[in-house]
Amino acid sequence: MLLLTRPVILALVTMSGFTGMVLAAGGLPAAGAALAGGAVLLLSAAGSAMLNSVLDYSLDCRMPRLTARIRALEMLGWTKTVLLATTLLVAGLLVSVVYFNLLVTLLTLAAVFGYLGPYTLRLKRTSPFGAIPGSIPGALPVLIGYAALKPYIGPDGLILFLLVLLWQPPHFWTLALRYQEDYHAAGLPVLPAALGKGYTKTFILLYATALLPLSLSLWFFGYCSAGFAVLAFLTGAIFLAILIRALFFKSHFIQAFHATNGYLSLLLILIVADICLM
Repeated sequence: MLLLTRPVILALVTMSGFTGMVLAAGGLPAAGAALAGGAVLLLSAAGSAMLNSVLDYSLDCRMPRLTARIRALEMLGWTKTVLLATTLLVAGLLVSVVYFNLLVTLLTLAAVFGYLGPYTLRLKRTSPFGAIPGSIPGALPVLIGYAALKPYIGPDGLILFLLVLLWQPPHFWTLALRYQEDYHAAGLPVLPAALGKGYTKTFILLYATALLPLSLSLWFFGYCSAGFAVLAFLTGAIFLAILIRALFFKSHFIQAFHATNGYLSLLLILIVADICLM
């Protein structure tokens, strides 16, 4: 069952949402708010991931890398999976209604239905650029966390939202490069299959490069310190170096994929540490 909730994605969703809370609070949020906000994020993300596995079952069956996920779904059963996923989603929404403002609930609903509806059922199945608008639901946890502390979204929250938004396409495209044959077998028109590896590598590099100045804007607008700017610059530069080497010199696509996970995780940690220690 745990496999169906996508633990790595859950961790990144929780980290990005918590970072949004820290930005809104200007430091560590109150324990109660952090726990309730974390519950909203974890429950809604886990439920969405499980329903996604049901909706994509016929496609996932054609992708060898997802064999373990398919087995987990078949062992649990479709009915139990749907019931459990629905319970998790309803629980997450109830927590948002009881503990937070209307904005949190609306953003949570937008994230869930945006991911399961337009992205899962339409965009990923029809367009090689589906990962671009499909990044919106994945970046909304930042705003959910921010809105849990404030009844509005400030510029700092929007910057972090844009960071996660821009991070997601290259994160997905590196995986699509590594498992292009799987996506082809499933009939999914991912970018490398539709437009070629060279085109995809260029797009990945463009998006990844844009992350560096955007991360530094948190310092430029006064939300983070100069120390953060130095570390963010070094982190971004190393990330770009790893990507260029992995994509253009080694064709080591899975290394590039892991580098995207490492970059976002480290950047979020740097933001939290800087704000809490300022």
